[in-house]
Amino acid sequence: MPERISGKAAPFPYDNVDTDQIIPAQFLKLLQKKGLGRYLFYRWRFDESGNPRADFILNDPRYRDASILIAGKNFGIGSSRENAVWALVDYGIKAVLAESFGDIFYGNAVKNGLACIALPESVLRELRERAERSELYLTIDLGRKVIEYDDRSLEFNVDEYARRRLMTGESEIEYTMRNYLNRIEEYEKRMPSFAARGIDSVTRRILEG
Repeated sequence: MPERISGKAAPFPYDNVDTDQIIPAQFLKLLQKKGLGRYLFYRWRFDESGNPRADFILNDPRYRDASILIAGKNFGIGSSRENAVWALVDYGIKAVLAESFGDIFYGNAVKNGLACIALPESVLRELRERAERSELYLTIDLGRKVIEYDDRSLEFNVDEYARRRLMTGESEIEYTMRNYLNRIEEYEKRMPSFAARGIDSVTRRILEG
């Protein structure tokens, strides 16, 4: 995952988008990540006959190749299905800007390299209006914690753990081993010898891949 995420932005003026709206339950039987993008926002993108709905934002020719969504509040609430993040990523979405996110969705996004950036409602409204006027390309700089567009720069706050995971692409285990290996080893030394040998062998297998 690069430190800078760049792409066209689409205004996505919906609040309280839940994971069932992101990917309906009937598609959860598909366990592979690849190909889930075709079912993203399925009920919104297609009518009962499977034809694209002309009034849905991602069916608008101006935004079909957008990779950043400028949403409202409470994006990704509802059930804990990780498939919702898989569908967004497979479709080509690299980042979602919103006022707030569902907690479980946010955690799943970090695991899968989807940047979720929280911004004030007034800033989101301004960005959506700007994207509606003409093509808007954003660059999200995770290293500097700024969003750049039109020679402008907006600062944002992001959880440090999430920021590091997004920039390095590390798994939870890799992150833990890189940052807490010394503490793990210290703990193992305090364990009874028979238990320490078992823990140490597990740690060694993880580090060796």
